[in-house]
Amino acid sequence: MHFHKFQALGNDFLIVRESELRAVTENYESFSRQICDRHFGAGADGVELLLDKSTVAGADVEVRLFNADGGETPISGNGTRCVGAYLYLVEKWEKPEVRIATGAGVKTLKPVERRGNGFVFETGMGAPRFRSQEIPVTLAQPLDLVIRQQLNVVGQTVEFTATSMGNPHCSIFVNDFHDLDWRGLGAALEVHPAFPDRTNVEFIRVLNRGEIEVRFWERGCGETLASGTGSCGAALASMLNELTERKVNVITAAGELIVEWLDDNTVVQTGEARAVFRGEWLG
Repeated sequence: MHFHKFQALGNDFLIVRESELRAVTENYESFSRQICDRHFGAGADGVELLLDKSTVAGADVEVRLFNADGGETPISGNGTRCVGAYLYLVEKWEKPEVRIATGAGVKTLKPVERRGNGFVFETGMGAPRFRSQEIPVTLAQPLDLVIRQQLNVVGQTVEFTATSMGNPHCSIFVNDFHDLDWRGLGAALEVHPAFPDRTNVEFIRVLNRGEIEVRFWERGCGETLASGTGSCGAALASMLNELTERKVNVITAAGELIVEWLDDNTVVQTGEARAVFRGEWLG
């Protein structure tokens, strides 16, 4: 079975065609755990399974995403850009945009710059969700906006803002990343009972009204160098708390991307995705 590996800001994904994988196994969860293992597999944050035929109206292609722990999840912003780069580089997609159906809806990717073995894409991420029931997060009473709510976790009270980009995000503002065990806190928050579907966690340091620095703990992956939807969640949390303007530069441990919340309530993200290698799975 052949596969390609792409990365976007260090968030790496293995892209596999459905027909190729079906010839090997139909247990996609187990396969994802094996191939994503960084010691015994190819190593990745997840597998983007490119379906042979899209069943979604208005989409050019359709994908299913499996995290490194084998769990299926609706979307990764960085993973979707990796699929876009794969389509243009490997399958020679020639149209000025590609519409990719994800578990969180159809996302439109427009390449705005070619960079060697990769592209910079402008991605329409759709409209965010803010109601507590839609995120979902369980609170004492339902809220239309989950801003600066308190939660008891690992013996301390934390203040968080929650949003959804088709997957749940819990965002926490910090002064720095060195005096806080954000990895331990992220792991505890991911599985906190307040988040019935688990959650992604972002730790945000606001630099100014146009820049934020973020660290990521992703549902089903753990610590990652970056996250596309996580960057959206962090940016939206900063905007909702009136700490930034509606267009911000998100600085991750692996690079930068831009998130803009438009007046029509949709989010646009601009960032890069690159090819890493292609291989044949022998497992």
